[in-house]
Amino acid sequence: MTVLFQQLSRPTFFARKFESTVNQEVLEILDTHLYGSYPPNTPALKAYWENVYDRVDGLSGLSDVTLTFYTGFSRLGLRKATSVGAPKEEKLCRFEPRGFPSSVHLYFYDDRFQGYLVMQEVQNSATGRAESLEVWMMPQGALKLAGHGGQANRLQNLEVGTEWDPKERLFRNFGGLMGPFDEPVAMQKWSRGPNLTATVVWIDPAYVIAASYDITVDAETEFTQYKPPLNRPLRPGTWTIRLLQFWEPLGENQFLVVPQTFNRRQPLRKDDSSWLHGGPPRNEYMEQSFQGLGGILNLPHPEEAEVAAARKAQLTGRALDEWADSAISTFWSVADVCVGSESSCSSLEICSKTSWSSLSPDPKSELGPVKPDGRLR
Repeated sequence: MTVLFQQLSRPTFFARKFESTVNQEVLEILDTHLYGSYPPNTPALKAYWENVYDRVDGLSGLSDVTLTFYTGFSRLGLRKATSVGAPKEEKLCRFEPRGFPSSVHLYFYDDRFQGYLVMQEVQNSATGRAESLEVWMMPQGALKLAGHGGQANRLQNLEVGTEWDPKERLFRNFGGLMGPFDEPVAMQKWSRGPNLTATVVWIDPAYVIAASYDITVDAETEFTQYKPPLNRPLRPGTWTIRLLQFWEPLGENQFLVVPQTFNRRQPLRKDDSSWLHGGPPRNEYMEQSFQGLGGILNLPHPEEAEVAAARKAQLTGRALDEWADSAISTFWSVADVCVGSESSCSSLEICSKTSWSSLSPDPKSELGPVKPDGRLR
């Protein structure tokens, strides 16, 4: 049995703020009006960086989930740095992290989220020299849309995340950094077309069907979204969300519930791992069980996967880090790594010479002293 939900109309807003994480165009128009156009080939005109963490702020501003992701991003980046060097240079490109990441930035290009930039203080294993590396972690999409025609063509996107913004129609949690105690929202984007009813199914990493519900999509509807009241903790690993019509697939996507390597910003202890990573009590995400749909959805029997999940739920220390890194690398890839200054690992480009690093040139954002006429430029 499924529950029917109908999307409400879009809320009405009476004001508009302009922010570069959404769109840079208005700010560019104003900038050009005040100061004129930039010279041709000016770097970074379409790029935007936003700092979301700096070590001077301390760890208190980070959740256990973001700390898990940021440290995982750092470890994956250091492994990448080792692999980019020539064989004779491999020893010179091995680094050991020193403490937590020193800063993290969101990176956008042409109004599209490009990933996270994580700065990490390191020690070169061969020379003992202190250095700084910056890692660019880029999200990897897992969306699959059905290719058949008809009403299926209305579905444009299917995404799961947190911090849904109904005004800007985006997830403020960029990249979907989620853990066992988050409350994810499923969003669907539609083109206009005939009315339809679709079924949304949530499947956890052990093939337990966590939720199933119907949504009605009117002819003019562009977005639908719903947050099922799932019992927590959510089981860590790769989750699948499917959208079906008459049990025929319209689309499918996957998202990560990361296994937390920290609890209260301290490394996870054995006493905490089993309850935090064990899924909800009795595998019941909701009062109603949906396991009867497993045959219709052609899912494997969950017993074997549940045993493997229970074994992982006991992990701590390095084994837990390896599980987290493996899970993160399924959804994120290391796009590039750079070094803050000259390094014995010559294969790494200096960050200020790249086009993507938070240390790369960004003339449009440079602020100098105020001129006598009150202008900055």
